[in-house]
Amino acid sequence: MPFKCTRGDVAAAQKFDPAAPCKLMIFLTYPGVIALRRHRRAHKLYNKGFKNYARFISYRTRKITGIDIHPAAQIGRCVFIDHGMGLVIGETAVVGDHCVLYHGVTLGANTFEKVDRHPKLGKGVIVYAGAKVIGPIHIGDNSVIGANSVVLKDAPAHSRLKGIPAHHNS
Repeated sequence: MPFKCTRGDVAAAQKFDPAAPCKLMIFLTYPGVIALRRHRRAHKLYNKGFKNYARFISYRTRKITGIDIHPAAQIGRCVFIDHGMGLVIGETAVVGDHCVLYHGVTLGANTFEKVDRHPKLGKGVIVYAGAKVIGPIHIGDNSVIGANSVVLKDAPAHSRLKGIPAHHNS
């Protein structure tokens, strides 16, 4: 499964990045692809009870790529993280298949309690640079969140969200 996911992540990079070079260079040099590959390994270890080792992998990945993904976060297939610097995905967050996340995005919590506290992104969601999606909310499939928006409430499928706080744009 992880290799299939990595192939899907590379394919997503080719699809969404017009400057993408060959597959090998994407695999070896794209911070988002590297972070996702390492996250999938850490996530597997985390779920098998090797939480400290998983956290160490997550820590090293952040040092290498600038991308901070908690090892418990659930990330789907064919995900593309473009640039990625400053991206944060929290412990109970879910990122659906075919999502695109840009640099500076936060999928963060609105409480310090040990509960389900992070957002859930449906399939095909695009989150542009600097956007913050906060709390245990659900963003429906094929939605788009504009740059630097702050999303605090659920959004249905095919939503276009922008602003602070974010509002639906028809």
